[in-house]
Amino acid sequence: MPTALLPRSGQGVSDDRAAAPRRRTRVLALAEARWAAAATAAFLIALPLQLAGAAAWTWGALYAVAYVAGGWEPALAGLRALREKTLDVDLLMIVAALGAASIGQVMDGALLIVIFATSGALEALATARTADSVRSLLDLAPTTATRLTGGGGEEPVDTAELRVGDVILVRPGERVGADGEVLDGASDVDQATITGEPLPVAKEAGDEVFAGTLNGAGALRVRVGRDAADSVIARIVAMVEEASETKAPTQLFIEKVEQRYSLGMVVATLAVFAVPLALGDNLTGALLRAMTFMIVASPCAVVLATMPPLLSAIANAGRHGVLVKSAVVMERLGQVDAVALDKTGTLTEGTPRVTAVHTLPGGDLTDDALLALAAAAEHRSEHPLARAVVSAARARGLGLPAAADFASAPGVGVRATVDGATVEVGAPARLLGTQPGADAQDTASVEAATYARELGESGQTAVLVLRDGAPVGVLGIADRLRPDAAATVSALESLTGTAPMLLTGDNAQAAARLAAEVGIGDVRAGLLPQDKVAAVREAEGAGRKVLVVGDGVNDAPALAAAHTGIAMGRAGSDLALETADAVIVRDELATVPRVIALSRRARGLVVQNLVIAGAFIAVLVTWDLVGSLPLPLGVLGHEGSTVIVGLNGLRLLRDSAWRGSGD
Repeated sequence: MPTALLPRSGQGVSDDRAAAPRRRTRVLALAEARWAAAATAAFLIALPLQLAGAAAWTWGALYAVAYVAGGWEPALAGLRALREKTLDVDLLMIVAALGAASIGQVMDGALLIVIFATSGALEALATARTADSVRSLLDLAPTTATRLTGGGGEEPVDTAELRVGDVILVRPGERVGADGEVLDGASDVDQATITGEPLPVAKEAGDEVFAGTLNGAGALRVRVGRDAADSVIARIVAMVEEASETKAPTQLFIEKVEQRYSLGMVVATLAVFAVPLALGDNLTGALLRAMTFMIVASPCAVVLATMPPLLSAIANAGRHGVLVKSAVVMERLGQVDAVALDKTGTLTEGTPRVTAVHTLPGGDLTDDALLALAAAAEHRSEHPLARAVVSAARARGLGLPAAADFASAPGVGVRATVDGATVEVGAPARLLGTQPGADAQDTASVEAATYARELGESGQTAVLVLRDGAPVGVLGIADRLRPDAAATVSALESLTGTAPMLLTGDNAQAAARLAAEVGIGDVRAGLLPQDKVAAVREAEGAGRKVLVVGDGVNDAPALAAAHTGIAMGRAGSDLALETADAVIVRDELATVPRVIALSRRARGLVVQNLVIAGAFIAVLVTWDLVGSLPLPLGVLGHEGSTVIVGLNGLRLLRDSAWRGSGD
């Protein structure tokens, strides 16, 4: 082994993949949330008072608070839209709520107000949290770096002051200050935030490094290749913001026709009032007929026909570990007809594990003895590969011999004295080329090199074990596939009619091996974040509605650009969790096809409810226009249709709805 081996010190890189300091807007810091909370609280206090028969002034005042607190913002927004010669459903809902109150249906109007206020608050919170995470991402890149001067000195500078061509020193455990090229030094760099690779990547002279990635145990001299504003991490932020702003506006089905419906209802109400009056009807009769028409034709039942199925589906999905952030998202999930999956942390667990133990001739070791020997040498190392070896030995219940004289060489491996023998564990290409007096044609060396090459071709990482300079075994290490990955891929293909594609920053061999195991044919490997976005936009340009499932910072731009994005929650980055439209809280990949199927059932119930609500409206409106519909009967029919569609939508709260969505 070379003299570059470094003794382990307190500067070792921790296991934590250093997330950025978390920024989170508090819920009640948002005005929309405070007003919605006030409206909801007033409604929840007023309702039991009314049902208990309390004096009308007690619950009436509380309902008034709910109307004002929850309704003033949408009313103001609606009036502003009206000034721009547009009419939206928010203003129509306010008018309908006030109309309901004017004929004594105060509780119904307050309920509409609360639903709309809560929906607006949730949307505002989601927007704020996404902005928080985008700002937090910038904290991944250090604010200062050590620049080397022409005379060989060092000076701390702000990373914003670095210019292309500057040379910086990146010490062990520090974050890289700028995108650039390694001039000299060797280290392992954790660049999961950029590429999503599960293991740190060995870096040496000539290799590219990225700002914000975490350096391992070696020191690097890096020549700056891009200004801070052009770094990969800065471009990720820009892509997330751009995708969030340019993503097509999402609306519920009923909102897509709100303008025409709203205008039509207003014009029709005025006509129902004015025409009879012009033909000699008395003012009271004309006004009563117009009021009845406005109530029975109002979209209350239509809106509630849409919301209960979607909200019930959201609640059901939440009970089963999937957080869907809005009714719009639940509706959009059912429209998906193509799926793009990340590899590390999505299809796989994101943690490397020993997959093969191979002893070499002349080593006279069993598999367990080889694993114990390697684990003893690796025990003090903080490298993910070392932790995988130690975990495998412990899983087998193996006792680890004491190790002394531990040393580590970045990009090479570790060395320690175990039971009086010098044990070296590391990269085969490095160790086989640095053995003192090693014979290139030695049988064990040839077999080790051959087996290591086979492991590499199958997408695994090979680790060579030497004892007193002689190869004694090779270990294979790979990220483990999730148990439900293959079944999930099959279910997604069945639902969408198209096999999912794999988008990963990992190497092509590892990606191909995993894709073959789960049945994915379209594999795109070695992708940077912008490449994933390009792949998603290519599919959407072909008319597909793409669902992206990922977990890392590098997936966030694609999650934002996609028709719908789902993040793996347990190990997902803050940015991915906030950018995604839904989060799999328990990391159960099999819930992805289930929630898509549940969304499709919800959309089916929405159509059913719209037919029911439309039929009621048509009958009641015709009755009011052709005959003489009593106002109480009109209210009863209107409220009855609301109750029917509401109960129909609540069917999706049952557990059987979730189980059935997996069929």
